[in-house]
Amino acid sequence: MEKRVLGKSGLEVSALGFGCMGLNFAYGKGLNRQQATTLLGNAVEKGITFFDTAEAYGPFTNEEIVGEALKPYRQDVVIATKFGFTEGDYTVGFDSSPKRIRSVAEASLKRLKTDYIDLFYQHRNDPNVPIEDVAGTVAELIKEGKVKHFGLSEADVQNIRKAHAVQPLAALQSEYSLFWREPENEILPTLEELGIGFVPFSPLGRGFLTGTIDANTKFEDSDYRKIVPRYNKENREANQALIDVLSRIAKQKNASSGQLALAWLLAKKPWIVPIPGTTKLSRLEENIGSATLVLTADELGQINTAVDAITLVGSRDPEM
Repeated sequence: MEKRVLGKSGLEVSALGFGCMGLNFAYGKGLNRQQATTLLGNAVEKGITFFDTAEAYGPFTNEEIVGEALKPYRQDVVIATKFGFTEGDYTVGFDSSPKRIRSVAEASLKRLKTDYIDLFYQHRNDPNVPIEDVAGTVAELIKEGKVKHFGLSEADVQNIRKAHAVQPLAALQSEYSLFWREPENEILPTLEELGIGFVPFSPLGRGFLTGTIDANTKFEDSDYRKIVPRYNKENREANQALIDVLSRIAKQKNASSGQLALAWLLAKKPWIVPIPGTTKLSRLEENIGSATLVLTADELGQINTAVDAITLVGSRDPEM
């Protein structure tokens, strides 16, 4: 698989990464540890070198799975993890205090079975801690060799600029796909200006863009999508128009709608690295196929024009 560099950081990763959250968290039952280890090993063997996890996925168990699975390949892969929640639990609250950041780093190093974290993200902004203090703490960890690069997740432009001024950011991670294009308004221009890479999570719209989810799909009680308005039955039915368009264009390319959605992201900018997740080898192979799917300027225009004509409905976040 081709490699990409995240902005001006020098951090080189495979053009397509692997979002590990769904292995055991948020999307239903998931895989047992042996199954997850096998799948991650397959990902490495097929050319993926960039793996994304977080202490909050579990909490903690996802990092343990990733650390064990990637231990044999450690020198050949880039591992990203995250801090920012009280006790690692996103339901409890935020905590990006310097003390907590250091505590998370030490614990993550142990769970990941490594002596350095390639990319350390703040998972979400902590309104009680100035972003300059967060960036300064990660800068110290970088000087100590425990962290290689700094990133933010779902940050706004103001915090991106403030953090970057203290410790240059290698990447911003946020949701971005043909199902959610808000980052195009301010985020992408800012990242391009500052030389920061972009790592879209949920690049397949949490599975919707694969065309395998429709109005009749039943989600498990433990599946996060069950409480997200965009994925309720009525909104899935209304948003099916997007899948119909993608499927039609994908057919012309002898590709799946999911592959087209990933190829669209890859074609946007050379410093964009999507991180689709999966629990199935067949889906992993399908996703990897998108990295060789070339879209011309005319084809990109065709996709954009078609998608712009569709009004998507439903909030991407649970109602509070």
